[in-house]
This record gives sequence, structure tokens and C-alpha cells, in this order.
Amino acid sequence: MACVKLGSKSDAFQRQGQAWFCTTGLPSDVVVEVAEMSFHLHKFPLLSRSGVMERLIAEASEGEDGCVIKLPDIPGGAKTFELVAKFCYGVKLELTAANVVYLRCAAEHLEMTEEYGEGNLISQTENFLNQVVLRSWKDSLKALQTCDDVLSFAEELNIPKRCIESLAAKACTDPNLFGWPMMEHGGPMQSPGGSLLWNGISTGARPKHASSDWWYEDASTLSLPLYKRLISAMDSRGIKPEILAGSLNSYAKKYLPGLNRRQAASESSNRLGPVGSVASLSEEEQKLLLEEIDQLLPMQKGLVSTKFLFGLLRTAKILRANPSCISNLEKRIGMQLDQATLEDLLMPNFSYSMETLYDVDCVQRILEHFLAMDQIVGDASPGSVDDGQLMGSPSLTPITMVAKLIDGYLAEVAPDVNLKLPKFQSLAAAVPEYARPLDDGLYRAIDIYLKSHPWLAESDREQLCRLMDCQKLSLEACTHAAQNERLPLRTIEKWLDGGERWRVGYSREGKPGIESGMDNMRMRVSELEKECSNMRQEIEKLGKVKGPSTWGNVSKKFGFRLKSQMCSAQEGSVSKQNNGNVKIEKAKEKHGKEKKNVGSDE
Repeated sequence: MACVKLGSKSDAFQRQGQAWFCTTGLPSDVVVEVAEMSFHLHKFPLLSRSGVMERLIAEASEGEDGCVIKLPDIPGGAKTFELVAKFCYGVKLELTAANVVYLRCAAEHLEMTEEYGEGNLISQTENFLNQVVLRSWKDSLKALQTCDDVLSFAEELNIPKRCIESLAAKACTDPNLFGWPMMEHGGPMQSPGGSLLWNGISTGARPKHASSDWWYEDASTLSLPLYKRLISAMDSRGIKPEILAGSLNSYAKKYLPGLNRRQAASESSNRLGPVGSVASLSEEEQKLLLEEIDQLLPMQKGLVSTKFLFGLLRTAKILRANPSCISNLEKRIGMQLDQATLEDLLMPNFSYSMETLYDVDCVQRILEHFLAMDQIVGDASPGSVDDGQLMGSPSLTPITMVAKLIDGYLAEVAPDVNLKLPKFQSLAAAVPEYARPLDDGLYRAIDIYLKSHPWLAESDREQLCRLMDCQKLSLEACTHAAQNERLPLRTIEKWLDGGERWRVGYSREGKPGIESGMDNMRMRVSELEKECSNMRQEIEKLGKVKGPSTWGNVSKKFGFRLKSQMCSAQEGSVSKQNNGNVKIEKAKEKHGKEKKNVGSDE
């Protein structure tokens, strides 16, 4: 760090407890009190350098208690006044980037101008700032950091602004073009020509190229107000948005521990300060920081990773950030939802109601933002082209990825018994039909939901299954669906009428096809209908009211169990093994009869 020494006298100051004494051989005739420290000094050296001290000494000399001066508001406190006093006595003084701001502010406060001696402290510190500190990245950064302690005084002298402008100018300059003096922050020393130096001698070797993030770590040591001003200054200078966003990413990760989902429980407290800091950030400070990060981050796709945005969103929900901040983060994620992973979407529900395990409403809003952006940037309407064109269109790749992502998310949240049908159905239906080349993922999610919600009414099951297109199920999915007892009978009937692809799916892997077993299935359905009719007649003879207990007695009498729905030939199975075959044949037979009746009517 650059420094300069002032004066030529040896150090004549000695400290005893909370008091400083100047050992010049003459008794002290003035006491200066700064906080809890007292300085036993002499009037002449002080009043000859400071206009303020000259007035205070004149006023204090008129009192009866001797000459005692109090300086409660001096910038930098007792430590800085100690350096000021030594300067007044002509003691060698070392100016550094760490103390020059305090001394410059204290000199201004004490009116240490050229009227009170040539080369006074104001001019000395001002020259050091301009000629040494502001020319160096490292010294400008250090000086700016110290401004926090004396900010009101420093602002009057425009010191923070000058340091910020110096840093912004250096950060916006390509370090590969001007490696010196920017690279002195941590890399090898270089000559103005850019070659590496060894013991001050140019070696001719060229340094490695510096990346654009070389200043991120240094900038993250600043307090939020100063960091915010630095980012704004860089933005006004036209720095690339992705570079700016990278710094915001680095700063946020340093002060917001919630961004690390995999952090150990012992380290995942909501309070964590930067490395080397004395005080950690409170939850309120973290909330304000997160909201500021949101304001500073450009609203542009791809500047930061989607995982980072999800981390900000989770943290914002935990810290109860303002609604506009949460909404902005959801929009940012929506702009690049195709880059997200299933793990990103699985955000716990942090609301007080805890209606569902995961925040499904949030994912729905994010998806809506993505679809709105996709509609804006999209070309022709998807409905205006055929399926073959859609499948091969590169512009649909992102939305196809999102459709697959949402289907996977639906499958993950489907087991939640508290997830209501309208919410599940709304999210599934939000994905455009053309975005799903296959409906296998949707079928899997719906099947899991039906299994986890067995109490759903038949009409609700049918309504949910209408989201699927049987023509977009793979042969494997068709095979599974044909034997799936959770699917409504009406759905199977509709799918049978949908086309050959679904019918063929069931005959795969050597299993009997629908057409080949049609006659046999008709006979079995006819037998079931006769059994149901006989059961009804038996009940009428017994003269009992229909109900669960009556059906149980009849089941015992006939040696088997049947649901009431089976008697009305609406759904059911002969056995668990051939349940799918029976449902399909009943639907097929019913469909054939309807066609026959229509033909006879004609």
C-alpha cells in the first residue's frame, strides 16, 4: 500500500492508560478530550495549525477550570486525533489508504488550511488522495471502505463519489488491454507495457489474460449502500449486463446463506455476515439486501442461472420480502423456465396456511410468465401448422422442455392428499397441447394423482382424464392404461373410438388383442349381467332395502363379492388379472351397439 511520511521529529508522544502526554520537557497547558481519551498537549502547536483549535483555546483560556477542550464529534475519534496532534508537533506521519479518509475529514473539521501553515493537513491528504489513492484499484477500494465510518463528513468532500468513479472506470476497462495498474489487486506486478516484472526488471513475458470477474470479490467487501452506488456507476458507464449480473450474484451469495440449499443445518442460519466481518446480517438486513439485488439486476434472460434465481425466490419467501420483489423474481424465472430442473421447482410452501406441501401456485404463475414470453417471441400460431412441422420446429424446443418439466413436477406433487383437483388440473391444463409430443408424462402424473386420491368421484376422474390425448400415448403407456383399473370406463370407451394406435397397444408383448378376444368377452359380460339380474330378483324376494349390509349378505350367499356399480354394468372387473380386458370389451360392445342402432334407425 502506498504511503508518504511527513515531518522529521521523532515520536515524542507517550500513552499512559487513557491519556496521551507529549514529552517535550515543557508542562502541558491544554487538555483535549476526545471520547474517553485525554490528550495533555501545548496550545501553540495546535492553534498554529488549526482554525478551530485557535478559537476553542481562546474561549477555554477565559475559564476558571484551566484550558480544557472537548472534541466529541471529530471524524475518526481519538485514534485519528492522535495522528492530527502528532502532525501539529511535526512528528513523522504516514499517510495510507486506510487512514487518509479519516485524516482528510478531521483536517476539514478542524480547519487545517494553508492559512495556518504551508503544506497543512488538508492539502497533504488531498494530494495523497488524488495522486496516489485514486490511481490505484486497491487503494481506492480501501479508502472507500473506510468512508462508512465517517460517511457524512466524507460525503461533504465527495470522497465516496471520487473513489466509486475511480473503481468504476477501472472495472469497466478491459484488464487484458491495461493490465497495469488494475492487476496489482492480486496478480503479478507488471510494467506499463504489460510485461511481467521480476525485481523491477521487465522479463518480456506476457501475463495470463484476466477474466471479467476479477473485481467481484473486492466489490463484495463493500457495504450495501456503497456497493449499490458502485454498481450504478458501472451501469452508467455501459458495462455489459452479464458482467454486472455476475457481481450481483457473487455479492448475494456472500451475504445470503439461504441461497445454498445443501448447506448443513448448523450453517443454514438466516444470519450470516461476510468473511472477516464483525457483525452478521440480521433477517431484516438480509431482506433489504435481497430486495436491492432484485432492483439492481437487469430484467433480461440468461444473465444469471435459473438455479440462482430460484434460490433468491426461496429466500425471499422465507424472509417475507415485499410482494413486488417476489413477483419480479417469478417473472425472471419464467423468462428462462426451460433452463430449470425439477429440483428447482420443488419449493416448499412457506405460507402460513400450509395448504399443500409444495408451492404449486408459485409454479403456476412462473409457467404463465413463461407462456406469455413464449407467445411474444413466438412466430406463427401453433394451430396454423401441422403436427409434423411442430415436432421439427427448433423454436418449440424450450416449450417442449417446459412441458416435460411440468409433467415431472405434477408427478412429484400428485401424492399430496391436500392437493385439490382444480389446482392440479389447472397446472396440467396450462401447458399447451402442442407442447407435448407425447402424453406419457401427463398420464403418469394423472395416474399417481388418481391412486393418491381414491375418493374422487367418477365424473372428476373423467374430467381429469380429458386432459390426455390417447393418440399421443406411447405403446408402453397404452398397454399400462388398458389394464389400469383407476381409469374411468367412459375414458376407455372414448379412447377406443380415438384410433387404431391405442387399440393395438394392448396386444403388445404377446397379450391378447381386443379384436381376437371380442366374442369371449361378450359372453363374460353377458354372464355378469345375468348374475346381477338374479341378485336383484333375490333381493326383491327377501324384501330388504338396498345397502352395504344387504349386498354383503347376498355376496356371501352366492359365494362372491361384487360392487353395486358392477350390477349396473358401468364399471368393474371379472378378476384382477383380466380387469382391463373386461372394461375394454364392455366399452367396445357398447360402442358397437350404438353404431348398430344408428344404422337401423336410418
